[in-house]
Amino acid sequence: MEDSKEFMDMAISLAESNIVKQDGGPFGAVVVKDGVVVGKGSNHVTLNNDPTAHAEVEAIRDASNNLGTFNLEGCEIYASCEPCPMCLGAIYWSRIGKLYYAGTKDDAAKAEFDDSYIYKEFELPKDQRAIPSVQMMRDKAVKVFQNWIDSENKIPY
Repeated sequence: MEDSKEFMDMAISLAESNIVKQDGGPFGAVVVKDGVVVGKGSNHVTLNNDPTAHAEVEAIRDASNNLGTFNLEGCEIYASCEPCPMCLGAIYWSRIGKLYYAGTKDDAAKAEFDDSYIYKEFELPKDQRAIPSVQMMRDKAVKVFQNWIDSENKIPY
């Protein structure tokens, strides 16, 4: 458990440093495998003009690059705050095995990083969401999926 505190302290320090450097929001994350940090990330949304450049996503990208794989099974992630829906999705897609976080989404909301709106939108039927969702050309898209299913050269993930 002592190592866990060290890794969380590192994530929180990345968040704090990000404020000082004015590189983005107050968020940091580290990805750890077998007791070794394999990826680090800070929020770079404003620095990179990239709304997906959250600390967890940046740490996952760094870890994947450093390990040479998109599959982060056997890794853990330490985040300075409870992940937003996008970051939580990225954590699941990367197959990280365990998430540790410090601040809560309510703490983030008090600092004007409120993602409760997104959670509420997900619960609504598609036709009641703020962003209209229009399905079209399904038949053509399904053929692409069939090509994937039939492909002998695919790399499953």
